[in-house]
Amino acid sequence: MTDQSRRYLIVGPSWVGDMVMAQSLFITLKKLYPGCVIDVVAPEWSLPVLQRMPQVNQGIALPVRHGEFSLIRRIKLGRGLRDNKYTHAIVLPRSWKSALVPFFARAKIRTGFKGEMRYGLINDIRHLDKKILKKTVQRYVAHAYEGMAEAPSTPFPELNVDIANRDRLTKELGLDLSRPVIAMMPGAEYGPAKQWPEDYYRQLIGMLIEKGYQVWVLGSEKEKALGKSITGAFDSNAINLCGKTELVDVIDLLSCVEQVVTNDSGLMHVAAAVGIKLNVIYGSSTPDYTPPLALDEKMNIFYKNLECSPCFKRVCPLNHTDCLVGISAKDVYEKIR
Repeated sequence: MTDQSRRYLIVGPSWVGDMVMAQSLFITLKKLYPGCVIDVVAPEWSLPVLQRMPQVNQGIALPVRHGEFSLIRRIKLGRGLRDNKYTHAIVLPRSWKSALVPFFARAKIRTGFKGEMRYGLINDIRHLDKKILKKTVQRYVAHAYEGMAEAPSTPFPELNVDIANRDRLTKELGLDLSRPVIAMMPGAEYGPAKQWPEDYYRQLIGMLIEKGYQVWVLGSEKEKALGKSITGAFDSNAINLCGKTELVDVIDLLSCVEQVVTNDSGLMHVAAAVGIKLNVIYGSSTPDYTPPLALDEKMNIFYKNLECSPCFKRVCPLNHTDCLVGISAKDVYEKIR
């Protein structure tokens, strides 16, 4: 089979960070088969992000909400893709329903890890060896290979920046670039056990402004109140941009900043893919499982590695979040300086 005849239908993940990490798989496929075509079935919100990945031919919206079954819609979407004559499909989620679209699209080889009784839907079933494939990104990239005796190399995601959109945003949002910018992403969709305390963010903002920096707080509409709480006590050098931008706008604005302070979140992976220096605070999760995909010199990792860590819980089961409160604003400030 020639590279040009390989047509991949990939069912992407549902979380921001995971979708960014999936680009490592797309890059790998393009290195192995330069002429292959890669289409990605993904939640509608992620389609603009996929457009920033040059390896992707097209993003195809999955017309269902996260966690929704919607059998008829999945069957209809799959049947509507039959004319694309996919030679290969890769299903990154391990759920049964995620394998429906490639099956009904009649993709010939349908690859995925053993999951929820997907025999037949997946005809190239892989065994997930967690001792070899310890990181999420390694598990994604492993789908590109026939067999794995060791963990694969994982190229770093790299999202394209739209300079024209960046210039438009800085003008419309009234952003002044005369002072160096530190971006902060204080949210974490997963839950509070991954969120550094608000007061620590406020302390850090004060230290940074005193030293000549300005701070942009980035996040979705859900983080709007959080951003206001963090920036409210400061002057115009602390700007709450939560809810004022789309996800792809964040990609472009991050290209303006010097460094980022962030929890282990989807936006952390976005910042890594833009190439910005990272200061990442880990709570209930661990950098061993979902590290930033960046060179060591491009990141500072803050992780207490307590006896109870990592618990991977949304809320601290011990009601103390010592894994987070034990990392002070001064600790982060000193690494930034």
